[in-house]
Amino acid sequence: MKKSIVILLTILFTGLVQAQEFYGEATYMSKTKMDMSWMPEGREMSPQQKKRIEERMKKMGEKTFVLKFNRNESTYKEEKELAAPSQGRGWGNFMGTMMGGEKYKNLKEGQWIEQRDMMGKTFLIKDSIPNLDWKITGETRMIGQYQAIKATATKKNNELDWSSFRRRRGDSQEEKKKDSLALAEGKVDEVFEQDPQVEITAWFTPQIPVQHGPAEYAGLPGLILEVSAGNTTLLCSKIVVNPEDKEDIKPATKGEETTEEEYNALFKEKMKEMSERFRGRGGRGGGRRG
Repeated sequence: MKKSIVILLTILFTGLVQAQEFYGEATYMSKTKMDMSWMPEGREMSPQQKKRIEERMKKMGEKTFVLKFNRNESTYKEEKELAAPSQGRGWGNFMGTMMGGEKYKNLKEGQWIEQRDMMGKTFLIKDSIPNLDWKITGETRMIGQYQAIKATATKKNNELDWSSFRRRRGDSQEEKKKDSLALAEGKVDEVFEQDPQVEITAWFTPQIPVQHGPAEYAGLPGLILEVSAGNTTLLCSKIVVNPEDKEDIKPATKGEETTEEEYNALFKEKMKEMSERFRGRGGRGGGRRG
């Protein structure tokens, strides 16, 4: 049954792609649940402080992205709201600088290009698109006006994906205090651990015959409308196919070229340096601001 579904989808997909060149834009809403169980309660942190931190972390995990695609190429970029010039110092500002910029995929060449900033320096990560072994289940459901089909896979966890970390210790107040002090010193590995692999669930629609999807996901016979990996879910909320105004799909070109592995190693080195400077100031991140 599953094999016949795959064959049918392949025939349908091939015919539609050959019939015309596709261009489209898809908007995705991202939601990431962060593990905030490390935060102590009582004298160490007031309920108001805890609530403010939880709201800030929730907002950091809720983002909007736009995927622009043609038959072979796509770009994926966050839609950022206008913000004040300074949004804090220390760790919060540092974590913001490592967020990825525009992501580009070329399916024909299997190429992945992503522009990222780290502490004011721009990098251009060039690597291969992750080759996922998708399993099409045959299960279907409607996502908006499109019939979507479920597929699953596993992938190696990115060591900088904070949403995939979980706490090592328990939930007693004493253990939370230890975790809070360790994080203040930048000792993330003492507090959190990460599974080597993560399970992925995707929903794609052959009604939009391209093999693209949000972030690094691709390779299914139809646009991926929803994908869940660990604590993060990306859900398509809007699709425009073949509009009058079409944009050229091109990769970013500015930045020092590197690979994902090299970038991750450099980031961890910079994070260690930040921790040492932070401890050298007595654990105070540049003073308190209103």
